[in-house]
Amino acid sequence: MSLQVEVRRGGRVESVHRVHVAVVDAAGRLRARAGEPDRWVFARSTAKPFQALPLVQTGVAARFGVTEEELAVACGSHAGAPEHVAVVERLLARAGLGEQALGCGVHAPWDASTRRALRAAGADPRPVHHNCSGKHAAMLVLARGLGWPTDGYLRPEHPVQRRVWAEMARWAGMAEEAVEVAVDGCGVLTFRLPLRQLALAYARLGAAARRGEEAPAAVVGAMIRHPELVAGRDRLCTDLMRVTAGRLVAKLGAEGVYAVAAPGAELGIAWKVEDGAFRAVGPAVLAALEQLELLTEEELGRLQHHAFPEVHNTRGERVGELCPVGRLEAA
Repeated sequence: MSLQVEVRRGGRVESVHRVHVAVVDAAGRLRARAGEPDRWVFARSTAKPFQALPLVQTGVAARFGVTEEELAVACGSHAGAPEHVAVVERLLARAGLGEQALGCGVHAPWDASTRRALRAAGADPRPVHHNCSGKHAAMLVLARGLGWPTDGYLRPEHPVQRRVWAEMARWAGMAEEAVEVAVDGCGVLTFRLPLRQLALAYARLGAAARRGEEAPAAVVGAMIRHPELVAGRDRLCTDLMRVTAGRLVAKLGAEGVYAVAAPGAELGIAWKVEDGAFRAVGPAVLAALEQLELLTEEELGRLQHHAFPEVHNTRGERVGELCPVGRLEAA
């Protein structure tokens, strides 16, 4: 079966985004699919929870007093709003470092009000506004805590990158050398693996958290108790975790990648919009979750603006909408 997201204008289909989905249980069984569940994808920011795990596993988080909020922002792709920046700065301070230590580069904050405030003040965006600055800050704390150099922490051969590479492979059920790597948008490693294995990693993370394993429970707990730090206002990850009261754990990746853990069902779901279109992610994710009966009607109603986004012209008029079409196939 196939799943796709149609862009409609005037009641006619204007564009189509094809979507691949893998639904996997914690034992590694493929439970449902759409398109190519074995398609190789770059995990991009869906890897962030696994990149944060070593901070807890090594005892560095406890030793440095890392808070739950700081762990949440380490797992997030935040919007660069003041509340996000403040938490990132506190996390950096755990390692006695300032934002000059961040190697993520700079981009304008995703939060519109923050962008306007910076322009009004004649100020430029800073590294702490970068959506990945929390992850980078956590990597710097890990390096400081384990006595590794903080300089060059982005390089593939650095112990921090080798550690998170091994962690991603372990949860995905793959040999480390089988997980391909490239450079992510923020300069650190990104991991290429089959969509099915990304779903498995999320299924296993959710199941481990539900069993009470310390590091998975800490990471998942931080995300579901502080969803506003994982993304931000009117963002799918934040809204999905908030609406489901933490029953689902959600994380966006760039280029149309998305992943969800459903700890109660011991399922992991991973999506890839084939052409990388961000606009198709919400409709594809919510259509699959509805079909899997992981969302109630009331929850779907509260997420309607993500499920069926409207298309507006430059006059602010509604001229079309995005609609998911197709169904998952039971495996």
